Amino acid sequence: MKIGDKIPDLRGAVGEDSEIHLRDLKGKFVIVYFYPKDSTPGCTLEAQNFRDRQKDFAKRGAVVLGVSRDSLASHGKFKTKQALNFELVSDPDETWCKAFDVIHEKVLYGKRHLGVVRSTFLIGADGKLKREWRGVKVKDHARAVLEALDAERK
Repeated sequence: MKIGDKIPDLRGAVGEDSEIHLRDLKGKFVIVYFYPKDSTPGCTLEAQNFRDRQKDFAKRGAVVLGVSRDSLASHGKFKTKQALNFELVSDPDETWCKAFDVIHEKVLYGKRHLGVVRSTFLIGADGKLKREWRGVKVKDHARAVLEALDAERK
């Protein structure tokens, strides 16, 4: 997937009896951010940063979605503990991760493994990919995404 490409109509579980479909968000900007694991230090800080800027994204007609391979139960605990005000998509079968090509070899404590590379994607109201950030550093990232959203809305 590259800038300008139409995003596939993905769907994913966000609650026990609740799904989200990207097609239902057409006409809105969508920020999809991928993170490795609920309740880890970097992922918690990233979620808090998006949470704290949620009103700014909403004012601009944008929806924020966090995606990881964690279970719905894990997401539920994480959302509650961090008072997250946006949806978390559970992607245990890696459908979303594969569509956005965010699973790559990583090194942790000297050992190689396949894992989610922290990445964010800005989808336009037309359903096309507008911007992408790969290998994200958490500090100031949510602010950078908000600035990019402002630039795309002009």
